[in-house]
Amino acid sequence: MNPILAWHAAGLAGRIASGPLSGIADIAGQSFLRYAFLAGAAIAAASGLVGYFMVLRSQVFTGDALSHVAFTGALAALAVGADLLIGLYATCVLVALAMAALGTRGHADDTVIGSVLSWLLGLGALFLTIYTTSSTGANGTSGVNVLFGTIFGLSATQAITDSAVTLGVCVAMVVIARPLLFASLDEAVASARRVPVRALGFVYLGLVGVTAAAATQAVGALLLLGLLAAPAGAAQRLTSRPFRALWLSAGLAIFSMWSGLLIAYANPRIPPSFGILSVATGIYLIAILFGGASRRSALAGGPART
Repeated sequence: MNPILAWHAAGLAGRIASGPLSGIADIAGQSFLRYAFLAGAAIAAASGLVGYFMVLRSQVFTGDALSHVAFTGALAALAVGADLLIGLYATCVLVALAMAALGTRGHADDTVIGSVLSWLLGLGALFLTIYTTSSTGANGTSGVNVLFGTIFGLSATQAITDSAVTLGVCVAMVVIARPLLFASLDEAVASARRVPVRALGFVYLGLVGVTAAAATQAVGALLLLGLLAAPAGAAQRLTSRPFRALWLSAGLAIFSMWSGLLIAYANPRIPPSFGILSVATGIYLIAILFGGASRRSALAGGPART
């Protein structure tokens, strides 16, 4: 039984009625909720930072491809009886680096991504058949969890691993943010200034692969792209300053993660992944409205002073 369903069955309504502080205490007192909120914050922060550059570099299709890679890698691990995390991380990182190598200057192009995507979908179908027809995959629960996420089912080891890995991604993104921004905005000039454009492309796509593997456990392979793209897209519409948008993207991703978890906490019939992506999508739609209004106001006010 879903742990949060069991917890609600034990009498959540009375605890909520006693006040918001009681609800916070309940969250802190339940290990599966602590793991979800702490690991979720780290995963969301990494998704926001990585996602900002993914949108800036027009590599959203890469994120879509890696969602299928995550599904295939996890099923491959399950089919051979290996740890699901090994399949997720190894496959996502290796395929991300392969796409960087096949592309130009460490930048995977659409032809490479489309070819890899179609091949991996075929492999995913193969591993799904192998797994579901084996004795270990008879109930299909693990396959469903890979597709839609299982953040409330994270163990202490998984939560610690995911938090450590994604915090490492955050640190790496902060370190490479300035040269990566330069290379993203003007690759030719950055290369002329001896910025290692190709190496940065490899490092960045490797970090995208790591983040995709971690985020799959939170929102699932099918909804992974939303967590990477929606907060980043909203941040770009709300501010034109790159580094402000970078941190805003991370903040919006964390807000979406925690809000979605709270929605699932309040109503156990709503899956956490649905709540998380609903909030992220809602923020993006609001950003479109406010961003459009701001641009119209700026145009109505005439050209800016130099």
